[in-house]
Amino acid sequence: MMWVVGMTGGIGCGKSEVARLFSALGVPIVDVDKISHDLTKAGQPILQKITQAFGQEILLASGELNRPALREKIFSDSTAKKTLENIMHPAIYEQAIQMLANHASAPYQMIDIPLLFESERYLKLINRSLVVDCEPSLQISRTCQRSQMNEEEVKRIIAAQMPREQRNQRADDILLNNGSLQELEQKVAQLHEKYMNTCIFNK
Repeated sequence: MMWVVGMTGGIGCGKSEVARLFSALGVPIVDVDKISHDLTKAGQPILQKITQAFGQEILLASGELNRPALREKIFSDSTAKKTLENIMHPAIYEQAIQMLANHASAPYQMIDIPLLFESERYLKLINRSLVVDCEPSLQISRTCQRSQMNEEEVKRIIAAQMPREQRNQRADDILLNNGSLQELEQKVAQLHEKYMNTCIFNK
């Protein structure tokens, strides 16, 4: 029987770093964003479907997906957002299920999904939920540093996500990532020990 931790959190809270630290401890990580990225690489059938739905303007000259252009389309049009979800979500879910099955013998696995609490199909897969959280000001500064987005764009994305308080209320565990990398490593190590003990007890 698989034992799965679902990890989520707002943009810029540090989910990728937390996933890296769990992975370093030997935990298999299924990254839904990475699956999405891989499925929309040049030449992939999913990208062809997206292009048919939204037009050639969402492609770069290289044939790669122009992510900012697509993001603009779906942020300003709820119908377009639904169209994209109908193309992407079933394919992502199928791939995620396969990846989890590939590591079924691991003590526990982690699935990293930004919209965990909005996705009933993923909630059915997990045994426990982990929210990576930080102060909103840190969310904004971290995201601006790592991406080409400005502060207003980041605030718009945060506003479109589940409110921080609501996300934290639904979590089984909250990892507060306001401090140093060393502090984060310690918190991940403590959670890893907790999950190892819990999953062994419940298997």
